[in-house]
Amino acid sequence: MRYDIIADTHGYLSDVLLHALEGADVIVHAGDICSARDLHRLEDIAPVKFCIGNNDYGYDYGPFAKRDYRFYSSKLRWQVCHYRERLDLAVCDVAVCGHTHRPLVERDKRYGTLVMNPGSPTHPRASGPSMGRIMAEEGQVLSAEIIQLAS
Repeated sequence: MRYDIIADTHGYLSDVLLHALEGADVIVHAGDICSARDLHRLEDIAPVKFCIGNNDYGYDYGPFAKRDYRFYSSKLRWQVCHYRERLDLAVCDVAVCGHTHRPLVERDKRYGTLVMNPGSPTHPRASGPSMGRIMAEEGQVLSAEIIQLAS
């Protein structure tokens, strides 16, 4: 399955980002969506697993919106939390965070958990607009990468 990972869109989904998300099986958003309309737009592309970020509290995303979202997919335990320091790497196989607007992909040395921050497609603080992509099946992460988006 293809999981497209985004965070910190802050109320703006560019055409470049929307095009890159086409074909995703699941979209994972690590907070600061800042627009219920954008959430619905993402849901038109693929099912969305998301958490609330520090800028999301004035928006109504429905009864399932949480600061820490956990789910099971592709025989993997996933956790999505806006803040990396609030991830519990002992209880998940894949951990997704946001907030810093800086992309990161690494394996935790202690637990072996894959940790990804996709950066931001809207307000990057590093090498430009970005998102992440994880390919996984049957309990294995096949690939995990940061995708640079055109400005």
